[in-house]
Amino acid sequence: MLKPFRLVAPVVAATLLVGCTTTDPYTGETRRSKTGTGAAIGAAVGAAAGALSGDGSSSRRDRALIGAAVGAAAGGGIGAYMDRQERQLRESMQGTGIGVDRRGDDIVLNMPSSVTFDFDSSALTPSARSALGDVASVLTQYTDTRVNIAGHTDSTGDAGYNQRLSEQRAQSVGNYLGQAGVARNRLAMTGYGENQPVASNDTEQGRAQNRRVEITLSPIESQFQQQ
Repeated sequence: MLKPFRLVAPVVAATLLVGCTTTDPYTGETRRSKTGTGAAIGAAVGAAAGALSGDGSSSRRDRALIGAAVGAAAGGGIGAYMDRQERQLRESMQGTGIGVDRRGDDIVLNMPSSVTFDFDSSALTPSARSALGDVASVLTQYTDTRVNIAGHTDSTGDAGYNQRLSEQRAQSVGNYLGQAGVARNRLAMTGYGENQPVASNDTEQGRAQNRRVEITLSPIESQFQQQ
């Protein structure tokens, strides 16, 4: 059973070379391309699936190699797709105060409430509307992603009130993206209130980080499998 994987190892190694480190032109940070990493994972998974099918060793070998090639194409396709989307979003969000973070194949836009909403309000500020218009412009070009919008607050005040405010803010962002042309069936809005802090609520700086809306863009893998 190990022979097919030894034969596939060069395929995985080759795909890892695609994932060489690059320098982000906006942050100066050196990081590994997600395209090569996704392709390598896809190759390994495809090889395993191919090797487990069939009876003869020759058959397993052939199926493993085919599975590796198909898996690498699918994994690399997702990574490349999200890489391009990430680059455009980073360009669009420069100077807006909205952060762009890459987490595996997901892209997360962090919208602090200080640049998105007035105090104790779920109405978008003019600057937030402008930034979200740019986000929508990118999202309408990349339709094979889900858009999950999560509202968060700090722990100041009543927990029930904070929960409702987080839901209203997530809804405001989602409604604006929908009005700007993003298909409604791609949008999911959820409020988490004060339940998912990213910093301590004991300091004003920490509370400011917790008051946020996060937009997470995730690839719809079934779309890439069909392709």
